[in-house]
Amino acid sequence: MDVARFIGLPWRSATGAASNTADAQGATETVNGLWAAMLAQATVTVHAAGWLEGGLSFGYEKFILDIEALQTLAELCRPAAADAAALAYDAIAEVAPGGHFFAAQHTMERYQTAFYSPLVADLSNHGQWADNGALTADKRATAIWQRKLADFILPAACDGVADRLAFYVADKIAAGGIPPED
Repeated sequence: MDVARFIGLPWRSATGAASNTADAQGATETVNGLWAAMLAQATVTVHAAGWLEGGLSFGYEKFILDIEALQTLAELCRPAAADAAALAYDAIAEVAPGGHFFAAQHTMERYQTAFYSPLVADLSNHGQWADNGALTADKRATAIWQRKLADFILPAACDGVADRLAFYVADKIAAGGIPPED
């Protein structure tokens, strides 16, 4: 890393998980790896989403949960605006000492978009969470990837690709390759 930085070359890092499933171990391993890569100022971080068993397998739930972690870090790393509107000088002038900013015009203009909207995380209280089915993060992640696959529309550029590859696949199977799964 230091040599790459010294001579101006990009350098990559990696993260992943030794966990066998999308659990607390996997989340901790991936998030710690992501923080290390970010703090070390890696140019690119590979294997950052979905890896299980040290890269021997992949999990859709783990992928979705890792995307949440990546998006959260990206949000945390966004440069803060420093213009007059962002610094809220008008709001400071509007609110008397001892007052609150909840109803200030500045707050009203920003409260719906000022915070990261999570992909998976459930920010409701326990009662609301229980009323909504008490879904754990991995169950919410399952619903997300299943919805993404169900809603997927094949790009027009893919029209006919399967037909054009059929001969190649049949040839490799005849040569002793592993038949594709249905």
